[in-house]
Amino acid sequence: MSKLNSEVATDNDKEEFLKILKSGEVHDEQKSNYANNYRFFKKKIDEFILTMPGCFAYLPNRILKNCIFLPIEAEEQDTALQIFSTLNDRGLPLSDADIFKAQFYKFYGDKGEKDNFIDEWKTLEGICIKNFHPITGTPMDELFARYMYYVRAKMGIKSSTTEALRKFYEKDNYSLLKKEETFENLKTLANFWKDVAEQDVERFSYDVLKKLFVLNYAPNGMWNYFVSVYFMHNKDKEGKLNDKQFSDFLSKITAFIWTYAVTNPGVNALRTPVYAEMMNIVNGKLVDFSQSKFDMDSIRISFYNYEFKNGRPITKSILTWWAFNNSDQTLPKISTVFDIEHIFPKNRQKIEKTLTDEKNLDALGNKSLLESRINIRVTDYRFSDKIKYYKGEIINKRKAKEETQINKLINLTASNTDFTEKDIEERNKKIIEGFLYFVQKNNLIK
Repeated sequence: MSKLNSEVATDNDKEEFLKILKSGEVHDEQKSNYANNYRFFKKKIDEFILTMPGCFAYLPNRILKNCIFLPIEAEEQDTALQIFSTLNDRGLPLSDADIFKAQFYKFYGDKGEKDNFIDEWKTLEGICIKNFHPITGTPMDELFARYMYYVRAKMGIKSSTTEALRKFYEKDNYSLLKKEETFENLKTLANFWKDVAEQDVERFSYDVLKKLFVLNYAPNGMWNYFVSVYFMHNKDKEGKLNDKQFSDFLSKITAFIWTYAVTNPGVNALRTPVYAEMMNIVNGKLVDFSQSKFDMDSIRISFYNYEFKNGRPITKSILTWWAFNNSDQTLPKISTVFDIEHIFPKNRQKIEKTLTDEKNLDALGNKSLLESRINIRVTDYRFSDKIKYYKGEIINKRKAKEETQINKLINLTASNTDFTEKDIEERNKKIIEGFLYFVQKNNLIK
């Protein structure tokens, strides 16, 4: 029986580690770092035996006489982390969530609930890995970040400078993580976002699910924190929200965030008005952006002068809003991949020079959401040929494909046999004026 054991709170592969120690064997289905390291050293030893069989007998003796285990004890976690960081200079650093888990582990261990906590943490981690895909940090870090904004609002912090995640939670010796409610709140919040990702029709109305789908194409990630604060404050005892109020909130923040992305680009600028509204939420006030409303003439000029290039996130945001601002539009799965389709192809303009104003190529009026599987096939086709692909018709006796789910694109094929510069300009005006009316409808105009 081996005397080695792992008591690390963040060790998700402990059972695999112990099996390897006890059996001295690694199976194909074992994928942990323990198993990979075992395979690596076994391979090196096998190679050593083959290339230098006469020297192998000296290897165990050399290891025993030249390798030592050095136990290190630290009285404080900060000291332990500093030592770990120094020794682990070339290894993977601990994530913020790893540090927080260690604090929870100690908290629940002192209460005799260590095993139950470990099981619940693994479940929580699985939910986050499946549903959160942050650009930086781990999926669990993202959950802690979303919860942090709720706590910040409750603490009355409206500064646009946001502390680093670890700095926020380590205050007062991690006092926030030593509250019974914190872990329960994290689980509740994670399950909310799980149901958003899975488009749960039992939790949300069809109208709300469509608005959440649109927000998935937001020009920045601030909406995730905004919605998290709204949910945590307004949920009932069963974790549910008032559907009508939630729907109105989603419309208002969509109108505001989209407009702000055009008039004040960058997420940093957005923080000031959004943080103020987060505090309104936890104080039981309606989100109204009373201090940040827009001047209609100014935003109209901004939208008509803005260059909606494909590389700018707001371009796809507006096109998604336009597609779903339609009662007949069905709800695709979140996993559906959409591209930006140029209805009048760029390559056609290069060859034929049909458009008198080349800026119309990148106008919103010449663009639409389109499933990637269709967009790849129709990129350079004339509109008359694209119609067949949009509608999923049989082409060259091949099996018919599914038509696009974008209802407004299907409607365009019913009303147009060609798509000209005039069509682009008329459609461009319709999209922009439609969005400006949406902003006005949400009472965001001075």
